[in-house]
Amino acid sequence: MSTMTITSINSVNQGFQANPSVRLNRRGRLARTFVVLSLAIVAASVAGGKAGADTTVAPIVAKSYITVTLAPGDTVWSLANRVSEGRNVRSLVAEIIEVNSLHSVDLTAGQKIRIPIS
Repeated sequence: MSTMTITSINSVNQGFQANPSVRLNRRGRLARTFVVLSLAIVAASVAGGKAGADTTVAPIVAKSYITVTLAPGDTVWSLANRVSEGRNVRSLVAEIIEVNSLHSVDLTAGQKIRIPIS
C-alpha cells in the first residue's frame, strides 16, 4: 500500500496569497498610498474636465450704463419703466439687479444705481 502525507495545509493555499514573502515597510506603504492617490486624483480631474468642458465662448458685448441717484419712492421697477424704451421691463429689472449686485429690491434715497442702456 502507498501512504500519502500532508505536511502542511498552508502550502496548498500558498498559491492564492499575494506573494507573502514581500513585506512593505513604512516607506513602501507610504509610496504605494501616494501612487494610488495620485492616480485617483488624475482620473478624477480628467473625468471632471470632460464633464464640464464647454468649448463655446460667449461674445463679449460692451454695455453702456447710466448712473442714477435715487429719489425717495424710487423702485427698481419705476427706474426700468423710465428707461426701457420699448424693451422688456422684466428683463431690464433683472439686469439692473445683476449689474448692481442687489440682494433685495429695497432701495434707499441717495443710493446710486447703474442702469444698462442699449
